[in-house]
Amino acid sequence: MHQSLNKRVAIIGGGAAGFFTALSLAEQNTSVAIDLFEKRKEWLSKVRVSGGGRCNVTHHCFDPKQLSEHYPRGSRELRAAFHAWQPTDTIAWFEERGIDLKTEVDGRMFPTTDDSQTIIDCFMSEVAQHSIQLKKGQGVESISVTAEGQFLLKLDEQTYENYDAVCLALGSMKGSSLEGSIQKLGHHIEPLAPSLFAFNVNDSRVQSLSGVSVPKARVWLDSIKQSQMGPLLITHRGMSGPAILKLSAWKARTLKDQNYHFTFYVNWLGVSTHDEVLKAFNRQRIEAGKRSVKNTPLFELPKRLWESLVSYAQISNETTWSQLSKKAEQSLITELIAGRYEAQGKTTNKEEFVTCGGVSRKEIDFKSMESKCVPKLFFAGECIDIDGITGGFNFQAAWTTGRLAGTAMAQI
Repeated sequence: MHQSLNKRVAIIGGGAAGFFTALSLAEQNTSVAIDLFEKRKEWLSKVRVSGGGRCNVTHHCFDPKQLSEHYPRGSRELRAAFHAWQPTDTIAWFEERGIDLKTEVDGRMFPTTDDSQTIIDCFMSEVAQHSIQLKKGQGVESISVTAEGQFLLKLDEQTYENYDAVCLALGSMKGSSLEGSIQKLGHHIEPLAPSLFAFNVNDSRVQSLSGVSVPKARVWLDSIKQSQMGPLLITHRGMSGPAILKLSAWKARTLKDQNYHFTFYVNWLGVSTHDEVLKAFNRQRIEAGKRSVKNTPLFELPKRLWESLVSYAQISNETTWSQLSKKAEQSLITELIAGRYEAQGKTTNKEEFVTCGGVSRKEIDFKSMESKCVPKLFFAGECIDIDGITGGFNFQAAWTTGRLAGTAMAQI
């Protein structure tokens, strides 16, 4: 490999993408001087809190096409990128450094220690071995390109530094001091919107059920064809859990346009249809006709949720299955498989907070993550208009784009 003496590279952003870019570069070209900037006082802050402090490193999905389908924005570009670096590569990279990952039933992968500090310690150890210079608490105010084609970074009023190449791994572009610089360099920033958030719901059906969950619910806005499925958790503010978070990701811009006041629908039974529920009700009439509807939950629904939906369908406590009228039956079926709810705002899931929007994908070469506007300017991670649903997909996008950027920068 071509080794360039005395080349200086700046990587801006000390999160997952920034660290992986820096390490990928250092592993493949030992002669490049690498400065890693982070404006906050803490490195890898999202890694620390991800997965409840356990760090959801990646997802157990090894087919690039299937993997790419978990990204509301960036699916097509990442599909090609995953052929270069995907979860099998991520797993192997950590294993080579003595860190084993385990797979949970939903496909999420965590370190066997169940502790995000394991991942952070690994990165910090690797950085020390490769003599990467860490600039913690050091933001970058602006970036410009000199007549000689170098990058001039303004660190504060008196301090400027020159670099031969720069990678922007800024995380969310929200509130970034570099938005203006990126636009001056010729890049377009797609509108930002929160993704992965819970729905605030003030509704008698769920009001006193905080903590109740179902393992497989289906949720949608106006078309069941665009529904999302997964566990659903009732919270003191409304509804959360993977089904809700996935819907929020796929509809991030739509919901922002509606100012987070919108109608959505819930099938508490997941895949069950009207006819299947009707058959189950008819069996109950025959087998348990004298039992009260309210006291005999079906479909393994939590008892409190069943009771709430039965009451909402205006079925009295005393009504037995044999007494259940067609009208009441239809009302209960609707509540079970297509309950209509109104959201009155959102609650950010702090662990999984992601922003959709960012630097336009059209202006980036996804083979190298290099800018199509400015030579030797690279991008990695969430600052690009790419985002995944919950489940380790956002970190995998960070590892993949960081690896591609670092590999390309090793050739400068």
